[in-house]
Amino acid sequence: MKNKIIFVLSLLFGLIFINAGLDKFFHYMPMPENIPENMLKAMTAFNDIGWLMPLVGVAEIVGGALFIFPKTRALGAVVVFPIIVGILLTNTITEPSGLPFALVFVAINLWVLYENRHKYAPMVTK
Repeated sequence: MKNKIIFVLSLLFGLIFINAGLDKFFHYMPMPENIPENMLKAMTAFNDIGWLMPLVGVAEIVGGALFIFPKTRALGAVVVFPIIVGILLTNTITEPSGLPFALVFVAINLWVLYENRHKYAPMVTK
């Protein structure tokens, strides 16, 4: 049962990240109409840095794809971790209304990181 829950959460998590990454390139998701001014300024600043959003998009696509499959899930969790930190900080500081959604992402990623902690041990031990 635990493996099925992890698989479903990982599949949804990965697909959400792949979708978000693809949107960075193809812009097919409509922008909400009621975006607060401070969030709009932050998004404009991110877009003004020409290389930043494509880099984040590639990381989201690759990390999301890796996150789906059990064999590469530990690597996917590491790849998307900096993006999740950015999502959490953005929703904490700039627009708190998205914080519950961001906390769910943090919880799923931390759970997968914890479940795969034995795979990370060689990186931090002598």
